Amino acid sequence: MNDLYAIPVTTHDGRETTLAEFKGKVMLLVNTASKCGFTPQYQGLEDLYRKFKDKGLVVLGFPCNQFGQQEPGSDSEIQEFCELNYGVSFPVYAKLDVNGEKAHPLFSHLKKAAPGILGTEGIKWNFTKFLVNREGEVVNRYAPKDKPEALRVDIEQLL
Repeated sequence: MNDLYAIPVTTHDGRETTLAEFKGKVMLLVNTASKCGFTPQYQGLEDLYRKFKDKGLVVLGFPCNQFGQQEPGSDSEIQEFCELNYGVSFPVYAKLDVNGEKAHPLFSHLKKAAPGILGTEGIKWNFTKFLVNREGEVVNRYAPKDKPEALRVDIEQLL
């Protein structure tokens, strides 16, 4: 599937939708986890979202439990955790897989469009980030260790 906006996704409350509502926006898609050493990046992601949402940025969180079982909670527990601990106001979707046979089509698309180091497609850990321009093209992939604030210049160029 080539059209990022047509890929079905599930909201944290179980509603089937697509990313079509974000056409024309710059998107930062992140596989997240609540019990990870990188979990404090939720704050940096929220800061980016608040700073640039009025200019056309949307941050989208996709919880994943494939790395060290660091996202064991239910979708509603994850949502509550994000809101209470980091004031997250950007959309956080239902938990999904990013690697393997059951990898969600969205992440299969993102990985193919922006392979990692040495062309590998697999996601290595939580908080891998994908930056998508207003035309729906994946323009960059960032490692888990890349803090959200380090993406600011790239985001501003797209806005």
